[in-house]
Amino acid sequence: MSPQQPAPTLYLVRHGRTALNVGGQLRGRLDPPLDQEGQNQAHALGQGFAALPRPPRRVVAGPLLRTRQTAAAIGRALGVEVLVDERLVDRDYGPWTGQPGEEVRARFGQALVDLPDAEPVDAMVARARAALDAQLPYLAEPVVLVAHDAVNSHLLAALDPSLGTAADIRQDTACWNRLERIDDGWWVAVLNGSPYGLGAG
Repeated sequence: MSPQQPAPTLYLVRHGRTALNVGGQLRGRLDPPLDQEGQNQAHALGQGFAALPRPPRRVVAGPLLRTRQTAAAIGRALGVEVLVDERLVDRDYGPWTGQPGEEVRARFGQALVDLPDAEPVDAMVARARAALDAQLPYLAEPVVLVAHDAVNSHLLAALDPSLGTAADIRQDTACWNRLERIDDGWWVAVLNGSPYGLGAG
C-alpha cells in the first residue's frame, strides 16, 4: 500500500434501536423490529455512509430482522444489495434470553463471559471473525457489516487488545466502528461512532 492509497476499510455497525433495547432485556435470538428511533438511526447511517468520500459498496448483515432492517436502509442509500451472513447472528443466551440485562450482568459480570447454558463467547467470536475474514477479498472498496452489541464488543476486543475487554467497549444502538487493515491485522480507527455524525464534515 503506497502512502497515497487509503487503508482497506471495514465498518462494523450495530443495529438500530428496538423496544427490547429500551426495556433493557437480553435480545439474543429474539427477533423484534426496529422501533421508530431505530428506523431514524438506520436512515441516518445510510445517509452518512452515502456522504463519505469513499462510500461502501458491500453491505452484509446478520439474519435477524433488526440487523436486516438496519442494513436495508444503508443499502438503499448506497444503491447496493444487502447480503446476509448467518455467522453475524446475535449470541444465543439460552434460558437467559429476554431476561433483564442489568440483573443478569449483576450476577454473572458485565461481559457475561461465563453465562451458564448460553453460547460460549469463544464460539461467537470465532464465527463472527470468520464472517469478517470472508470480506478480505472485497476490501478494494469499504465494506459494512451489521451485527449486534455482544458480537461487536467481543470481536473488537479480540481484534484489538488495546481497547480492553468487551466490558470496556461501548456499542450504542446504530453505532459504527471503522476498522482499517494494516499489514495482517486490524486497527480500530473509530470506536462507537454516532449514526448522526457519520459523513459529517
